[in-house]
Amino acid sequence: MYHFRCCLLFALHLTYVINSFPNTLYSSGRYEGTAESIALPFLPRPTALDGTHAGDFGFDPLGLSEKLDLYTMQEAEIRHARLAMLAVIGWPMSELLAPEWMLRDGCAPSVLNGVNPLSFLAIAGFLGAAGYFEKQTSLRSNIDTPMGKQHQKDMSAIWQYGVAGDYNWDPLNLYSSCGDDWKGRKGLREVEVSHGRSAMLGITYFAAWEALTGHPIVENNLLFHPNAVVPLLAAGYLAWSQVYEISPLNEYPIEVKYTNEGEMKLKRFQKGVQALVDDNKIATDKAAKVLKELDDKYDLLDKLVAAPKKIEEKIRSTYKYW
Repeated sequence: MYHFRCCLLFALHLTYVINSFPNTLYSSGRYEGTAESIALPFLPRPTALDGTHAGDFGFDPLGLSEKLDLYTMQEAEIRHARLAMLAVIGWPMSELLAPEWMLRDGCAPSVLNGVNPLSFLAIAGFLGAAGYFEKQTSLRSNIDTPMGKQHQKDMSAIWQYGVAGDYNWDPLNLYSSCGDDWKGRKGLREVEVSHGRSAMLGITYFAAWEALTGHPIVENNLLFHPNAVVPLLAAGYLAWSQVYEISPLNEYPIEVKYTNEGEMKLKRFQKGVQALVDDNKIATDKAAKVLKELDDKYDLLDKLVAAPKKIEEKIRSTYKYW
């Protein structure tokens, strides 16, 4: 069920992302005509962030895109995002499946949690391999590869450096699964960056939680043990979204408002709840009236109060030593 929900959310996100792109040739950023930032509507849109690249929502409150090389920052982000997506799965899986001697008081080995000698060798080996890979690919050129040529064609009118994170690696040929055009390819890159950003936040939370509490992230955590809270939260959000919606993020001010039929649905629900309360009150009053009549006629309340004492006396009378 969890994997079904993830696949459904992925499909909805990808559909939204692809449909948000214009149907014309990829000749300009989708926010080129917007003066305000999409992520922060109360700030002006940074000049370099016009929606040309995947994951660009105009969020740059420190103005780094105006000071540093944009391609280098994109490359750094996608590398960290991919590592974080691996780590955010590997961290809890190690705490759930690894033998105790590989862990540190049940926590995954890390810089903050500490490591044993074997874990240290594994981490050092991985970091060494990652560093070597970083050195070999930091100044690479991807223009001459098949995917690089495709990216150059897609973005020839607006960008000359190709796509960050392009290693010409797609053994399952999934890159064209949502359409063999620039929209489908950019849509998949958009989803990858978005998931990577969520993973970077997630792995930071994992490390901070264990460093501050000393307890494994999988211990008594709603995400890693069966419980009713997550389904109830999902049901609550589904119910909320039937009545309310958030205004477009590129409009100021951002506010919560009724959906097209939200107010009518809310009033219908309130009437239903009120009718249920009224029906329950009527039924309760009827039951109380019947019980009062029976008590007046047969003295039921006094008999119920006296019943335990009579039962005790009856039991004691059967044994002469009590």
